[in-house]
Amino acid sequence: MTPEAFEAIRDCEVLVGYRGYVQLVLNMLKGDLGGEKEIIPSGMTQEVERARLAIERALAGQKVCLVSGGDPGIYGMAGVVLEVLREEEILRLPIEIIPGITSASACASLLGAPLMNDFVVISLSDRLTDLRLIEKRIESACQGDFVLVLYNPKSRTRSEPFKKAWEILMRYRSPETVVGVVRNAKRKGERVRITHLRSLSTFRGIDMGTTIVVGNSATYIKGKYMITPRGYRIGEGEAR
Repeated sequence: MTPEAFEAIRDCEVLVGYRGYVQLVLNMLKGDLGGEKEIIPSGMTQEVERARLAIERALAGQKVCLVSGGDPGIYGMAGVVLEVLREEEILRLPIEIIPGITSASACASLLGAPLMNDFVVISLSDRLTDLRLIEKRIESACQGDFVLVLYNPKSRTRSEPFKKAWEILMRYRSPETVVGVVRNAKRKGERVRITHLRSLSTFRGIDMGTTIVVGNSATYIKGKYMITPRGYRIGEGEAR
């Protein structure tokens, strides 16, 4: 979370969000809530209902924070809120979208420098996107030799998209392609591992809290770091 996000949450009167994210926020604030506030958590798959509830409270004159994981504009609640406002033709409500730190950035900082050149972020969740479209996007990214950042790789009931993604990657990339696997980035239980594409299909512990970074043809391992060259000419002794 950014300092701006902390301040917004402390200043709000109503805090709305997915139950897991709300609990993370409360743990991070450690009781420093900035005064009395109403806290309204809800479950998975209730994004539209959360947005409508937050808008309803804001229209009633309350200062509301609707929290997302990572950045609200990247697979987050910002788009849902704006779509609901458009659908219901609510034009008078002031909205502030506060940027956060998305998983791609957090995981890259733990792995080293894997995103130093062009990269693509793709969610493997087929709950809102057809699996055939996800496969097409992975193929296109592979053809362009992009570094891939894969969000939402597996859940307890959903493993087929991950299997399909790995099969496509193996068709286009060397089995020795460097891959970073990060679970719970910057949170309790954080785990950072670097492996190769050939081993990814049997990798244990991949779930919805995991982000996978698949290197491009130039990505390499140096010590404990995963590095994708930017293309600078770096002579011996120049690194600082």
